[in-house]
Amino acid sequence: MKPSLDSLRPCLDGAIPAVLATCAPDGTPNVAYASQVHFVDAEHVALSYQFFSKTRENILAHPYAQAQVIEPGSFRHFRLRLNYLRTETEGPLFEYMKAQLAGIATQTGMDKVFSLRGADIYRVLDIEAVDPDLPPAPPPPDALLRLRRAFDSLGSATDLSELADRALSALICGFGIHHALLLMLDEAGDTLYTLASLGYSDSGIGAEVKMGEGVIGIAAREKFPVRINYRTSDYAYHAALRAPKPGESRIPLPVLAEPHSQIAAPLIHGGRLVGVLYVESEHDACFSHADEDALAIYTRHLAALVAQAVCEQDDTAPARNEPSARPTGAPLAVRYFALDHSVFIDNDYLIKGVAGSILWTLLNEHAVNGRREFCNRELRRDPRLPLPAFGDNLETRLILLQRRLAERCPAIALEKTGRGRFRLIVRRPLQLSA
Repeated sequence: MKPSLDSLRPCLDGAIPAVLATCAPDGTPNVAYASQVHFVDAEHVALSYQFFSKTRENILAHPYAQAQVIEPGSFRHFRLRLNYLRTETEGPLFEYMKAQLAGIATQTGMDKVFSLRGADIYRVLDIEAVDPDLPPAPPPPDALLRLRRAFDSLGSATDLSELADRALSALICGFGIHHALLLMLDEAGDTLYTLASLGYSDSGIGAEVKMGEGVIGIAAREKFPVRINYRTSDYAYHAALRAPKPGESRIPLPVLAEPHSQIAAPLIHGGRLVGVLYVESEHDACFSHADEDALAIYTRHLAALVAQAVCEQDDTAPARNEPSARPTGAPLAVRYFALDHSVFIDNDYLIKGVAGSILWTLLNEHAVNGRREFCNRELRRDPRLPLPAFGDNLETRLILLQRRLAERCPAIALEKTGRGRFRLIVRRPLQLSA
C-alpha cells in the first residue's frame, strides 16, 4: 500500500534536506537541495522559488521533477514524482512560506540573501517508499489532546498578570513545553517586549526584540507562525540576544544557547498583532506540524483573552489611603534619562520607555506630596507620559514595571489594590536626579 502525502509531513520539516532532481530538454540531469518542500494538501506540495537556478530553468522547460525526502525519526526514504503546475507570488501559502524562509535565514545569517520570489506548486503524481521494510517512526502525540489540556490548565485568570503566567504554565501540562516567552507589542509597533517567561534562570522580563529580528520578530512582522524543527548552524543571533554589549542599556533575552526546535506564534486579535508566543526545546523535531497548528489556535484564544483583560473597566470607588511606614536605610539613587525614558537605580539599569516614564512620574509624585495611591485612568490622561493616542497597553507596561522592580529593586514596589488601581511602596529614602 502506497504511503499518503499526509503521512509524510514529518519528512517536510527540513531537518534532513530534501533532494530535487530535474532534467533539461536534452536529457541532462540536475540535482540540488531544496530549501523548503511544503505540504499544501493531500495531492500537492510547494517548493520555494528564490532565484533563477538551473532547477528553475529545467522546470519551466520540462515541468517534471523527483524529490527525495527523509523521515527524521526512522530515516526512511521516499521519492515523490512531481508535476509543476504554477507559481504563486501572493496569498496565504506564499506569505506562510515567506515567513518560514525568513525565520530560517535570520537564524543562519542569510537574511540578506534568502528572499522568497514565489511558491512553486506541484502535483504529486506518485510516492515510492525506497526502503519499505524499515519500521516507521513512533507517531507524535495527539496535538488536539495537547491543546485541550492547555485550555483546561489555562483556567480563568482574574487579571492580565495572572493570565500571562497561566498562559505559559499551561504549556507544561498541555504540550510538555518547558521553555517559553510571552512578548507584547509596544506603543510604536516596531518592538516586542517580554512580559512573562517560563523555564529560564533569568526571567528576562522587559527584554526586547525588534520587528523582523529572529524567528520572534519574523513571526510578528509577517503575522504567521514560524517553526524551525532542527538545529541551525549559526548561533551568533542567540549569543547577541543573550549577552548585551558593555554599557548597553538592554535586558538580555533568556533564550536557550542552542535551541534545536523553535516555534514563534503571533497573537492576533481582530486582525491586529498583540504579541508573540515563543517556545523552544533542546531536542530536534520536538514540534510537529500539528503542534504548530494547535499553538496557532492557542495564541488566537490567548490574544482574545488579553484584549478582554485590557478592556475591563476600572474600579470607580475612591482609593483607600493606607498609612505608610517611613522609609529607612541608605538612600536609593534614582536617575532618569529623558532621551529614552530610562531609569537607573544605584547606577544599575532598570527599565526604559513607557514603563520608565511611568516609574519616574510616580516617584516624583511621591517625593513632592507623599502620594501612594494611583489609578490607570489618571495615568492615561497624564501629558508627561509618552502613551499612544490610540490603543492601550498601559496595563501590560505596569505589569512589566511591577515585575522588574520585584526582581531588581524590591525597595520599590507596585501593589495592585483593585481594577485599574495600585499602590506605590517605597521602603528606602530616594535621591532623584535627571
